[in-house]
Amino acid sequence: MKNDSAMKLLVLPGDGIGPEIVDQTLRVVNWFTENAGLTIEIDYGLAGGASIDDCGVPLSDEVFAKAKASDAVLFGAVGGPKWDALPRASRPEMGILRLRKGLDLYANLRPAISFSALLGASALRPEIVRDLDILIVRESTAGVYFGEPRGIVTSADGARAATDTQAYHENEIKRVCEVAFELARARNSRVCSVDKANVMETGALWRAVTTEFGNQNPDIELSHMYADNCAMQLVRAPKQFDVIVTDNLFGDILSDQAAALTGSLGLLPSATIAHGAAGQKFGVYEPIHGSAPDIAGKGIANPIATILSFAMCLRISLDASREAALLEEAVRLALSGGIRTPDIAAPGEKTVSSAGMTDAILSRLNDLSLKREA
Repeated sequence: MKNDSAMKLLVLPGDGIGPEIVDQTLRVVNWFTENAGLTIEIDYGLAGGASIDDCGVPLSDEVFAKAKASDAVLFGAVGGPKWDALPRASRPEMGILRLRKGLDLYANLRPAISFSALLGASALRPEIVRDLDILIVRESTAGVYFGEPRGIVTSADGARAATDTQAYHENEIKRVCEVAFELARARNSRVCSVDKANVMETGALWRAVTTEFGNQNPDIELSHMYADNCAMQLVRAPKQFDVIVTDNLFGDILSDQAAALTGSLGLLPSATIAHGAAGQKFGVYEPIHGSAPDIAGKGIANPIATILSFAMCLRISLDASREAALLEEAVRLALSGGIRTPDIAAPGEKTVSSAGMTDAILSRLNDLSLKREA
């Protein structure tokens, strides 16, 4: 890896189980600083409901400035019933949206990978999900989540009407395609672009731009699929996909569906990046699951998604692919060894705490490190 200077990592634990899974992941971060020669300077900030309680906003200007001055952000999870009644613009989730939009992090990478030891945890038959390896590239700074006008109005007769605007510029589509195509080149060179070109103007533009981009990059096999059909195909035959590129809304929905194929949202990471897919770059790294307030404080949350998010950070922001692969192998070995948090355990199967899962991963890291040195 490139290690001529320290990496500045901003940690935003958030709400619910966020602080718990981030604490466990920082144990892994510390292992790499102590055993792999990485130099990582850690700073902390508040986000989501914790930030609302402390300073009245889901992400303060001070924390945003810290993020902008960092090399990467490790993000936990935000939200919970305590803040559900707040206006949309003041809700905890606006913290992560501000980071994405304010830092122009336009490509959200969400892998869905099955672990052979957990095939029984999926609701689908093992042969359907065995060796599953999909990467969903979701556009993350435009579309319906950011479009204007938006809002709810009440007419004179008291009836309410709501408006959300789905809007895309062709440059916003092209640049996320650049990321998807570049990532596909390191995989199986296939990209499926997902839209609703049959009923939406933004979908028609999405398909036109992706088609033009595909014609300029003939080394990548480009296909197109409507979003509703894609949802069905993910359940029927998910291994037909390699890289999926789609807009903000469809990417949000389809990536959660793809994650569920693996057996638990607690297993899968994400990275939100900019500036293409190659070389050293800034990113926000977070699990795709939510804050799970129902199990917060119990010490049973699965830390793997956050730990694997740090693996993505190693690979993308630290240019440390070897270390990332080491961590991913340690996770795989822990699962192969039968270590289970409650979310991925079969009925009657012995379970461990969040700390217990991390202990197992650290133990495998130690073993792998010794083998590598031998």
